[in-house]
Amino acid sequence: MPRLRTRLAGALLTVLALTLTGCGGTGSSATTASSPANRVEPLTDTPEPQLPVTVSSADGKKVTVREARRIVPLSGSLSEIVFTLGLGERVVARDITATFQQAAKLPLVTRNHDVSAESVLSLKPDLVLAEKTTGPSEAMGQIRAAGVPVLVVDPAQGLADVGPRIQAVADALGVPAAGKELTKRSEDRIAAVRKAVPAHKERPRVAFLYLRGSASVYLIGGKGSGATSLLEAAGAVDAGAESGLEQDFTAITTEALAKAAPDAILVMTKGLESVGGIDGLVKIPGVAQTPAGMDRRIVSIEDGVLLNYGPRTDQVLKSIVAQLYGDDTK
Repeated sequence: MPRLRTRLAGALLTVLALTLTGCGGTGSSATTASSPANRVEPLTDTPEPQLPVTVSSADGKKVTVREARRIVPLSGSLSEIVFTLGLGERVVARDITATFQQAAKLPLVTRNHDVSAESVLSLKPDLVLAEKTTGPSEAMGQIRAAGVPVLVVDPAQGLADVGPRIQAVADALGVPAAGKELTKRSEDRIAAVRKAVPAHKERPRVAFLYLRGSASVYLIGGKGSGATSLLEAAGAVDAGAESGLEQDFTAITTEALAKAAPDAILVMTKGLESVGGIDGLVKIPGVAQTPAGMDRRIVSIEDGVLLNYGPRTDQVLKSIVAQLYGDDTK
């Protein structure tokens, strides 16, 4: 199985390592609530970048951006931010994780999930945006050696990272005011969804499962998986983290599932499809015996947006809430 970096901020790099060695797991969706539309919503007024600017990169370097007419964001999350700031026409390439519609026709500059320095440089970019997890390091070194400014952005771990990531990109693009506007819009929308979460005497326990059936990769998320913040905002408990799983992701076992005892299971849509849907999910050892498996209570979110923690996170949260509570939502 190709290496997978669906989570653009780092927690799924643990999954990546486990994918290369093989593991075991679960995932599927029984709800009919719609997932977020696979489009971004740009700001109404397209800003004009005020450059040059010098900004701090998450790798400790200072980066001077003199032009931003040919931008290459090396993750779906960073691409989403650039497009939503209203600067999508300046993006000349995409990473494999940029799956939203406006970016679909851009040329790919990654092979599986590895950056191709040759492909990036052939597009003559004047700015490359990267995650701390972007690699391989040799390719990134080649890009820097060619004189292309590379801004590294701190990874997203939870809802608190939405604003800082947006602002980091906006500052580098010379549109700080647009960054503030988009941050406020994003945070206001997230707050509105949180306010609409129905009150329950007992918070549902939700386990985040990472699944790739074709490679027999079945993992349960623990602390640092990236899902905890979303689940808590949805009025739920991260069952894996609460059960004591210290690693980002751990191979699923019957014992781990029994200890987590989830009332519902959160999965990525393609992961669910890879195990044959709900019917295949409940055949994974231990799943059928959980409350979630017995009730077939599954929450499924599109892979490319679930853990982005960006401008569409309110849509992700809204979909989770709708799928978790159904008619109980306001």
